Formats: sequence, structure tokens, C-alpha cells
Amino acid sequence: MADRDPDSIKKDIDAARDQLALTVDTLAERANPRRLADDVKARVIQFVTQPAVAASLAGAALVVVVIAVRRSRG
Repeated sequence: MADRDPDSIKKDIDAARDQLALTVDTLAERANPRRLADDVKARVIQFVTQPAVAASLAGAALVVVVIAVRRSRG
């Protein structure tokens, strides 16, 4: 094992500590429930606004409205 200067060892420890702190902060941000919910919301909105999905949802809504009107009249 090579002899190392104590200042060099301290610098290595400080660098490792800073890297670990950055990693912990990154993981905390990625696991933030609000951020996760916002990501899911954005994906759902992106999916629903696709033309094929929007047309399908509009058709399903129309069927529900027609059924509701028929039941209320009958």
C-alpha cells in the first residue's frame, strides 16, 4: 500500500462526501411524490390528447350521453 499524504486522503474523503450528498439529493428529488404525480399527469395528458384517443373518448362520451337521455325519457 502506497504511503499517502493526509491532506490527499482528506481531499478524497471530502470529494466522496460531496458526491454522496449529490447522489442522495438526486434520489430524493426522483422519489418526490409531487414530482412523480406531475410526471404521471403529464403522461396521461399527452396520451389523451393524441387524436385517436381523443376521438375514442369523444365517441364513448357520446354513447354515454345518448344512453342517459334515453333512460331519462323512458
